[in-house]
Amino acid sequence: MTRKVLLLITMATLLAGCKNEHRKSEERQVEIPEVIENIKPAELIEFGYNLNEFAVVRDTVKAGDSFGEILVRNNITYPKVFEIAEKTKDTFDIRKLQIGKPYTLLCTKDSLKTPKCFIYQPNKIDYYVVDFADSIKAYKSRKPVKLVRKEASGVITSTLSEAIINYGMDYQVANDLADIYAWTIDFFRLQQGDRFKVIYEERYIDDTIYAGMNQIKMAYFEHSGKPFYAFNFVTDSVKGINDYYDEEANTLRRAFLRAPLKFSRISSRFSGRRFHPVQKRWKAHKGTDYAAPRGTPIMATANGTVIKSGYTSGNGKYVKIRHNNIYETQYLHMSKRAVKVGEFVKQGDIIGYVGSTGLATGPHVCYRFWKHGVQVDPYRQDLPSADPIKPELKEIFLEYIKPLKEQLDSVPFKSIEEPKEEIEQLEIITELNQENVTSK
Repeated sequence: MTRKVLLLITMATLLAGCKNEHRKSEERQVEIPEVIENIKPAELIEFGYNLNEFAVVRDTVKAGDSFGEILVRNNITYPKVFEIAEKTKDTFDIRKLQIGKPYTLLCTKDSLKTPKCFIYQPNKIDYYVVDFADSIKAYKSRKPVKLVRKEASGVITSTLSEAIINYGMDYQVANDLADIYAWTIDFFRLQQGDRFKVIYEERYIDDTIYAGMNQIKMAYFEHSGKPFYAFNFVTDSVKGINDYYDEEANTLRRAFLRAPLKFSRISSRFSGRRFHPVQKRWKAHKGTDYAAPRGTPIMATANGTVIKSGYTSGNGKYVKIRHNNIYETQYLHMSKRAVKVGEFVKQGDIIGYVGSTGLATGPHVCYRFWKHGVQVDPYRQDLPSADPIKPELKEIFLEYIKPLKEQLDSVPFKSIEEPKEEIEQLEIITELNQENVTSK
């Protein structure tokens, strides 16, 4: 084969190869139609509903708002509002909407945005659902809550409430400690250097939203160098009855509270001779005065029956309670009375509010205490204890608190100089949920 023929064959081969590559390139450049998948948005579940299916309206109850006004404003007729209210009244009282509380309307996604469901939240956890999409129904439910157990300690420099705030705790801890020790510690006589430890539970929604304190599980309070332990113990699991007992199974409660107010100050004590600030003369003062802001709730210091609820020029508005055939108490200078003669009141019930009616120079309550018909100083009385723990539960209780006492004793006291360190989180305890209760 000649050199010329070989050259022609080689060129033909190269041209054929180029054409094939060009054809493949064209094939590669052909656009392939993109397949677009219809991806549904992730479900947004709240209050048991998928919110993506509704036009959601969120607002808070304003002054002048009512259940009817809110629905009518959102295109629900008055007859329909009346029907909804009537059929759900056993579960949801439409009169109890509070200003500032949030509500949610789940509406149709068309141009009318007609409400199909009304959800009201009286607090961060509980909520009421009034569903009128098809049939009308209502129920109360609650958001899932996690209980987180925490431990903290503090030293008193002035008051318990100030110490609680300075150490970064929920103010409710102070209220609950005052309730637990109300019968055994005089919080009006706390001393600088008194100290405390507490292990308690806090509630969280969705792991991060703080929903308030749940319960103090155990506490230690050292007052005037004397220790006071408190352990919460369930004495009746069927009825859900629990109380606080010390390390020897003695109840911390007494038949009488130490004072008719939670937090205040004693402005005048029981005395056989005191200069009266209004009458400007020396006379006996057979009561204990607690100064407090006007409107502060006044509590019954023990169970009993109201035998007087009235007004005199000296006492102002007052209430008197007979507790048994030995003890009676009286509460003077109220701005408003909250009970009537013949009512039975329990220890801690609000019976009135602090004022300055009668012979008073400023807002306070004069607390008077009778024993066998004679007025006495309650701080000098050996007040009776409440019912002790049942004998069959005592050994169970003592075994139950052994590890708890060790845990409480191991909590270190923070010094006064380091109050705002973060409170230690011990563990996530459990989740709470409540089954829906549907109205019939």
